[in-house]
Amino acid sequence: MTTTTTPAFDSLPLAAAALTSSEDAPVIWRDVCHVDDLFPDAGAPALFGELQIAVIRVSSREGPDSFFALDNFDPFSRAPVIARGIVGDKNGVPKIASPIFKQTFDLRTGQCFEDPAVRLRTYPIRVREGRVELGLGADLK
Repeated sequence: MTTTTTPAFDSLPLAAAALTSSEDAPVIWRDVCHVDDLFPDAGAPALFGELQIAVIRVSSREGPDSFFALDNFDPFSRAPVIARGIVGDKNGVPKIASPIFKQTFDLRTGQCFEDPAVRLRTYPIRVREGRVELGLGADLK
């Protein structure tokens, strides 16, 4: 696979705004992969120690693609499968459906649409120089 740096990706804002355990905790940016390693409208799991994070790429017809990062663990099926879910949107809100029982989650916030008491943890994510980077708190590096 040939990799090239796409300038449009280099200045993407954070897609997932929530920091890790504390708003004041410093964020350590960790390299995940090249943007071309993620298929549009799909996800892939990223492993950092024992932490599994679903990294999702959502295509856009009007501008650069968006990237999201949230827990890969599905609390309903109790399996690490969120990255393999079905990507779509609900009234313009990007979402992912668990591949097991089909609960859907807002990719921006991790909030479950079917059960307001359930929310997946989200993580900061950015693209720099064609590389996808994940922001982890010092306690999660």
